[in-house]
Amino acid sequence: MARTTSSALLLTFTFVFSISALPSPSLSDSTDAFVFGGCTQEKYGQDSPYESNINSLLTSLVNSATYSSYNNYTIMGSSTQDVVYGLYQCRGDLSMPDCATCVARAVSQLGVLCAQTCGGALQLQGCYVKYDNTTFLGVEDKTVVLKKCGPSVGYDMDAMNLRDAVLGSLARTGRPYRVGGSGNVQGVAQCVGDLSVEECQDCLSEAVARLKSDCGTADYGDMFLAKCYARYTTGGPRAYSKAHSDKNTNDGEKTFAIIIGLFAGVALVIIFLAFLGKVFGGNAGK
Repeated sequence: MARTTSSALLLTFTFVFSISALPSPSLSDSTDAFVFGGCTQEKYGQDSPYESNINSLLTSLVNSATYSSYNNYTIMGSSTQDVVYGLYQCRGDLSMPDCATCVARAVSQLGVLCAQTCGGALQLQGCYVKYDNTTFLGVEDKTVVLKKCGPSVGYDMDAMNLRDAVLGSLARTGRPYRVGGSGNVQGVAQCVGDLSVEECQDCLSEAVARLKSDCGTADYGDMFLAKCYARYTTGGPRAYSKAHSDKNTNDGEKTFAIIIGLFAGVALVIIFLAFLGKVFGGNAGK
């Protein structure tokens, strides 16, 4: 299987993670709204066995999402370097039609964002999709992928106690998908379905602890680790109007469009530099 790497691509992927966070924390945004995404540096060759296996994997993910909110697959190849691993996870409150729509949208965006890369991950508001040529299934990973804290509202002991109580309930509840709320505070947390009960609890405890320490007196906070996330907002259940949610969706789509534009720009620069190298190299040889 032909693979190439590029330092320019590494910089681009780092940039994707740094700018792709949505500008608001509403827990009721459109399920299609873009949260974060990224790709590995490693590339596969066009029409290679690995490309065929990725297509098979992504098709399986989309089909499975019509009847299950979580699943993982391993597509075997004729050699170990052609094996591809993948999973999807829908938010626990989504209906099956909404889950299927979200996963299909995520897979479609991954095909553009991570074209011909050996691994990629995309988090939308309603679902998460990941694939790679190195197994990550059943492996607990508490790496911080995205942290976003809102503006400080100043120290208010009652408000902080209420927030900490909601976050504490998220850390204690035993289910993979957890929601809680009290007064104007809402919280939601979820583990990826390949974790054990103990691993899920450990991951969410870490996410909640980081939210408390890193976001301080912020009016909202998002903490996405590699295998779980925890989020809260102090805006209350009716704080985000439909117009506000629509704006969030548009902002996410604009961000995605900007990222795709950046990829295209980087590709054009690389092609142009390669062309110049050939021209001047040819002249030097004459």
